[in-house]
Amino acid sequence: MTLEGILPVWKPKGFTSHDVVAKVRGIVKIKRIGHTGTLDPDVTGVLPLCIGRATRLVEYIQDLPKAYEANLLLGFSTDTEDLSGAVMEKQEDVKSRLSEELVRRVISRFVGEIEQVPPMYSAVKVDGKRLYELARQGVQVERKSRKVTIYGIEILEMNWSGEFPAVRFRVECSKGTYIRTLCVDIGRALGVPAVMGELVRVSTGRIGPESCLTLEQIAELHRSGELESRLLPSEQAMSHLPSVRLNAEQARRALLGQKIPWTSGAEPEGVVAAFAEDGRLLGIFETDAERKLLVPMKVFS
Repeated sequence: MTLEGILPVWKPKGFTSHDVVAKVRGIVKIKRIGHTGTLDPDVTGVLPLCIGRATRLVEYIQDLPKAYEANLLLGFSTDTEDLSGAVMEKQEDVKSRLSEELVRRVISRFVGEIEQVPPMYSAVKVDGKRLYELARQGVQVERKSRKVTIYGIEILEMNWSGEFPAVRFRVECSKGTYIRTLCVDIGRALGVPAVMGELVRVSTGRIGPESCLTLEQIAELHRSGELESRLLPSEQAMSHLPSVRLNAEQARRALLGQKIPWTSGAEPEGVVAAFAEDGRLLGIFETDAERKLLVPMKVFS
């Protein structure tokens, strides 16, 4: 049996995204597997894997909005911006200086396009070296800020009873957003040190926990021959892109990697998913509005 499609995995704590890929490769005995977005070892949650020809869709799934549930702790900071690092600063009087109303008001200001400076403990490369490699050597380098988008933040719970005030929230954001840094920046806006506690990715695009399998379930379903039925088809994974339906002659040309003249119906724009008349995904195309052509980017022949 040849597996092909999107396998949504519930990533366990203690595994890197690459560890999950290696584990699934060992289970299904297929080398062509790619993940769709790095998660730190301590982070759990939705991690879609692309198997077989679906690996060609990794970049498009990576670009989808992500949603997370995070726990923000106010009153201390670490060098990693999460609980895995060494404590850098601690303030004992934050409860007397903060209120739930103030926290809600400040967090709401982060919705929209914001700028973030990537943390030192991240996989961003500077002069060919990963930042986390430099951080482990005790080297600090200047990082350029980057724009990311926070589509929405919902406060789920506030708890003032512990040593440090805790705020659990859900955030939907663009690719490349660091939730650790978001937590630190919220604290900075409140005038207190802050750190990210537990973090769970609860969705990638429209793929949520209800579609995900644990590594143990994947192994069991593979043994029983039922794993294929749990894969999401590539067609479903590309549902976020504008789509065009090609007739038989256009489909034939598309599968040959040829440019397709567009002469009927509403003119498509940007990057589109091209489907055959039977609903099969033929490929990803870019529109050339000036010449009224669909130009192939990825073809599934």
